[in-house]
Amino acid sequence: MGEILVGTASWTDKTLLESGWYPPGVTTPEERLRHYAGEFPLVEVDSTYYAPPAEATVRLWAARTPPGFVFDVKAFSLLTRHPTRPAALPKDLRPSGDGKNLYARDLDPRIVEQVWERFLSALLPLRDAGKLGAVLFQFPRWFPIGRANKHYILECKRRCEPLRISVEFRNHTWMSEENRAETLDFLRSYGLPYVCVDMPQGYPDSVPPVVAATSDLEVVRFHGHSDKWTSHDVHERFGYHYSPEELERWAPRLRDLGAEATTTHVLMNNCYRDYAQTNARQLAAVLAGMPDCEVRPRPPR
Repeated sequence: MGEILVGTASWTDKTLLESGWYPPGVTTPEERLRHYAGEFPLVEVDSTYYAPPAEATVRLWAARTPPGFVFDVKAFSLLTRHPTRPAALPKDLRPSGDGKNLYARDLDPRIVEQVWERFLSALLPLRDAGKLGAVLFQFPRWFPIGRANKHYILECKRRCEPLRISVEFRNHTWMSEENRAETLDFLRSYGLPYVCVDMPQGYPDSVPPVVAATSDLEVVRFHGHSDKWTSHDVHERFGYHYSPEELERWAPRLRDLGAEATTTHVLMNNCYRDYAQTNARQLAAVLAGMPDCEVRPRPPR
């Protein structure tokens, strides 16, 4: 029976700060992270998708959290074939031009190499502290199953080694009934954790909530079921509060997944106000009350 860690995909969201989840005296970035890390053993860093982190910042994350605390880190958008703002690149790597969003294919390969090197180098303080879980590669909806895209996933794995990566798809072809076995076999053959998602269905980027173990590390992300999934407002997209009944239905599936892996990361990504934090605490309590289910408790303060 493996261990399950439950956390959220943010600790700094503006609406979370406004919600009153943090005690009144907790006001600085250091105090907030220390408080969060006293409530949960795991967090996902999503800000790294929008811009590579500074190594000094990552070093502070490691210093401000207790031993055993774990960070999953979302890969920078340029590395997952998403459009990227030029201003998100380091100043010395920014191309001249009109400032339109760009892709890795638009840049000199030497610049892309530098982006890879600097992004991964910045994460080393977490690795050295034993606090880096996995680098999450969330691929876009225009990234379908195919030989070239499989090769790119393996390239990401190779570039990140010895850091671990996990893989989340937003194109349904990977997990369609006819391709599901092929996708899972591919991930298993290379020890790549498949990121299971709970998300709204019926959209171009919808992937079914298939729970499957492909590695000794497994990851499950809860995006909610907002009826405004196509909104450009991120809080409308993810502003969904899971009911206790929904979490109770998920708990046996998570317990069974945990039995197949050494470690399972469960992350609430319904980041609006304190929805994610409340649901994460509820889900952890449900899992902790189940037989044959090992849930990591809150870290010591």
